Amino acid sequence: MSSHDDTLGGSSRRDFLRTTTAAVVGGTLASTVNIPGAFAAGSDEIRVGVIGCGGRGTGAIGNVLASAPGVRLVAVGDLFPDRLAESLKNLAKLGDKVAVPKEQQFTGWDAYQKVIASDVNYVILASPPGFRPAHLQAAIAAGKHVFTEKPVAVDAAGYKTVVAAAEVATQKGLGVAAGTQRRHHAAYREAMKRLHEGAIGDIVAIRAYWNQGGLWNKPREASWSDMEFQLRNWLYYTWLSGDHIVEQHVHNLDVGNWGMNGIPARVFGVGGRQARTAPEYGHIFDHFGLEYEYPNGVRMQSMCRQIPGTPGLVAEAFVGTKGTMDTQDGRRYEISGPNAWKWSGEFTDPYQQEHTNLIESIRAGKPFNELKQVADSTLTAICGRESAYTGKVVTFEQYLATDHNISPAKLEFGPMPTPPVAVPGSGTGTM
Repeated sequence: MSSHDDTLGGSSRRDFLRTTTAAVVGGTLASTVNIPGAFAAGSDEIRVGVIGCGGRGTGAIGNVLASAPGVRLVAVGDLFPDRLAESLKNLAKLGDKVAVPKEQQFTGWDAYQKVIASDVNYVILASPPGFRPAHLQAAIAAGKHVFTEKPVAVDAAGYKTVVAAAEVATQKGLGVAAGTQRRHHAAYREAMKRLHEGAIGDIVAIRAYWNQGGLWNKPREASWSDMEFQLRNWLYYTWLSGDHIVEQHVHNLDVGNWGMNGIPARVFGVGGRQARTAPEYGHIFDHFGLEYEYPNGVRMQSMCRQIPGTPGLVAEAFVGTKGTMDTQDGRRYEISGPNAWKWSGEFTDPYQQEHTNLIESIRAGKPFNELKQVADSTLTAICGRESAYTGKVVTFEQYLATDHNISPAKLEFGPMPTPPVAVPGSGTGTM
């Protein structure tokens, strides 16, 4: 197994997780006091701190500030000063909802620790996914409510850390929402309700797709080390993104798991790097095709692609004994067959609604916790990646019996060779 990951200054994620886990087990778990808001006395103000000020982090700030009254941004953190400054500049139009004094603007490898240690009570995690297990563990150990972007891990070691953190959050009464926004989308929720009530009979097959063109890439600057280049182009490095099946297709796999009320038992996949082959695109694949099998024998055909010039399709379908349910984000939510139905209601922004729902649950003293379900969907994507990288059938039980960890040995600026592109059967994958 190779090694690779991010955000700590000079120490490895392995060492960080080992010491932090010991602290949590030794101290935090023993104190399971309910902290419904961790609010200042007499106030239900939501004081937001954001870790990761790139496009998604900045977008999440706009979403949370619009989601409910009494919400302010009070702390921000990013590894890079220029990204933090650009984010705050873009957010200036939001007025006094963005109240971040200079002393609450943190940069560097330990920025996430400083945000968490500040007076925030609601932390948004939007750094690259490879950092998420450590960030989740630290935020929950500190008693903060969390909104975490998806996915929440890139390997087995990270998944196990996140599952343990989810248990701690439950014991502490902390709210955790995840960026699987379809679960907060009114049309998806109504469609899924009907599915679970038997509108299409027994599920016999599932299809899931995220096919699209290419994505952004930042040209290398002369002053950037290998590490900085990878961090600024994190999509293209498995230790940071998990590959696009994990970073992006996790949404559709999550819908499959939602419909099945569980996760698959095994997966067999293929994939490769056919069009996006230049060195600036790291070492990830540009397409995957997978067959997942759930414990009851139901199979999910899954495909995802990021190839420039190709048509897009982001959708799911459930085939049942009495009909079919089709969902296509922003376009189609319908059931065919004897219980035919089509969504005709209004739409709300699910990126905003997920924050509204979490804040309402916190203020009601009944915070919900989505961390285990998003961890399981992340695991679904990781196992699919490993099957395609190796060319082998991967059972979830087999994979979780490993301590697969693709984090780098050191988290510091400097040389960082790009791993080889995985070739099935050659031993060049991450496992």
